[in-house]
Amino acid sequence: MTARRILLVGSGKVGSSLGERLVAAGDEVVAIRRSAGGIRPAFTPIVADLSRPLDAALPSVDAMVMTLPPGDDPRFYRTALERLAAALPAVPARTVFVSSTRVFEGWDAERPLDETDEPRPTSERGEQLVDGERAAVELFDAVVVRPAGIYGPGRERLIRQVLAGEPVDHDRRTNRIHEADLVRALETLLRAEDPPALLHGVDRRPATLGEVVAFIAQRLGVAAPPRAAVDPDARRGTILDGARLAALVPELEFPTFVEGYGRMIADRA
Repeated sequence: MTARRILLVGSGKVGSSLGERLVAAGDEVVAIRRSAGGIRPAFTPIVADLSRPLDAALPSVDAMVMTLPPGDDPRFYRTALERLAAALPAVPARTVFVSSTRVFEGWDAERPLDETDEPRPTSERGEQLVDGERAAVELFDAVVVRPAGIYGPGRERLIRQVLAGEPVDHDRRTNRIHEADLVRALETLLRAEDPPALLHGVDRRPATLGEVVAFIAQRLGVAAPPRAAVDPDARRGTILDGARLAALVPELEFPTFVEGYGRMIADRA
């Protein structure tokens, strides 16, 4: 599928980076955002607040990508998607809904979780994401992507934590994906003839948080953060299977945290 006009619902860092790649490839990008100030000049802006009814109909589009964070209303996603469905003249041929691996927050399994495992949200935010996924599928037959631990330029919280020497849970199981690889995956999903219905956005190497901060500390030339005091009964994270993403995007620019954080630290220098 070759998308021609793409609607970005939300244009934060991921949405904007995706939109610029699409424009560079010759596509037209229309972006919805609460204020025009955050919309890139190359995009056609639509200023609208999806927490309220839309004032006007939306243009016909070939594809739509939704990258909105959860809102204050537990039904935020469902309501926003219903408003989009009512305002669009037709259902786009391809819709991608960007969710989060937070839907697995209730899991504590040591085995890798794949796309056949059911979500186990334990928070209102997690419940909202699951409801959003369901609404996106029901209304738009959407492809759902669940990224884990997005990092990259401008997303340096863990580097700052290491520099500050803040204690961390060294044994916590973690997954992540570099923003550049997530954007590539989203673009690939827009163009794929037969994309998977559900995809975990994770790189090739799950790792404990201790492994990651030790690497960052070594590259920065500082001591690794101390171990945080952790309740022995506390949830210790998950390992997510990334086989579907590997089949869709065989070569990642940053296949593990070593390449990703290594580049970020080198660029800081």
